[in-house]
Amino acid sequence: MNTHNGHLPGVEPGGLADLVAEIFTAVGLNPSDAEAVAHHLVEADLRGVDSHGVSRTAVYVHRIRRGLVTARPQRSVITQTPVSALLDAGNGPGIVAAEHAMRTAIAKAADTGVGMVSVRNSNHCGMLAHYTGMAAREGLVALATTSAPAAMAPWGAKDSYFGTNPISYAVPAPEGRPDIVFDMATSHVAKGKIILAGKNGQRIPLDWALDENGRPTGDPAAALAGSMLPVGGPKGSGLALLVEVFSALLSGAHYGPHIPPLYDNDDHPQGLGHFFLAMSPEVFLPADEFTARVGRLADEVAALPAAEGHERVYLPGEPEAERAEHRRAHGIPLSAEVRAELRAVAREAGVGAALTAVLDGSEPAAGAGEAAAAEGSPR
Repeated sequence: MNTHNGHLPGVEPGGLADLVAEIFTAVGLNPSDAEAVAHHLVEADLRGVDSHGVSRTAVYVHRIRRGLVTARPQRSVITQTPVSALLDAGNGPGIVAAEHAMRTAIAKAADTGVGMVSVRNSNHCGMLAHYTGMAAREGLVALATTSAPAAMAPWGAKDSYFGTNPISYAVPAPEGRPDIVFDMATSHVAKGKIILAGKNGQRIPLDWALDENGRPTGDPAAALAGSMLPVGGPKGSGLALLVEVFSALLSGAHYGPHIPPLYDNDDHPQGLGHFFLAMSPEVFLPADEFTARVGRLADEVAALPAAEGHERVYLPGEPEAERAEHRRAHGIPLSAEVRAELRAVAREAGVGAALTAVLDGSEPAAGAGEAAAAEGSPR
């Protein structure tokens, strides 16, 4: 049996997705939306983006129970053109709204070559790579951004103003290669990594955040009370502003310090904004020609000699695809703290022990859970 995290056995992805879906169904989501949220979170864990994986279940459930996220929202189209749409998410789960938005952008790109969708009145939408990956699997180039509560100090400032403001792009790759999928926070790291470090009793590197006095800190609690730092200094700060424009200013959503926090907020909906772009390469080149050029670039980059300390040269998305393949075979490594939190949430939701038993861990059978939680699953 393969083990992780202090010899805890890995958790089988399909069973984990079933457990999380049952939790969200129990707190009011319709079954298809519950499955969408669950498989998204498990996909994040499969790719190694643990900060956006099932460790988010508890806070999502808490906000639904408090009425701060509408379990069964009424989404609406505010404005629409052949190439664009502005959607109101009805304060529903952000993952569900974002999937709907990207599917809308994909459909418009199929008709016109380009689809752009902006979303407001939404909530935390998880891992952006999921949405750009959806478009890449349809042969489309994609971009996604989302606003976030103020957590990062603009370059040269002591206090937070921007969110961690992630941005993702994806490029379809030739058959036999994983699609090129890039996803980054414009802060030095995603805030979820600091939250997860705190849950797991770990310290953080000193270049991740400032404490409330503007001093570098390795204490996750002090970092969360202070400000995160932009990646690349003024470069990350400039990208964060661009994300704010696309996600919030264009959509009419809340921005920066006007967004209530996800955690420690029992009173206010967040009102987040997202942006999604899907574009057919055929607006410029025949699709086959474009894909062949992507393949040649990928081959050339992969053939470059590796620098000291690196085994090989990776394109964006390749390490995550390899990690997902390993975790599908050997289980997802969840800390004891995250497992305990999931058990508590399941118990409060009335989910039975038959489903929570997956958290005890086991070596997955060959192919187990691949249909439900495979890398790149549209759910």
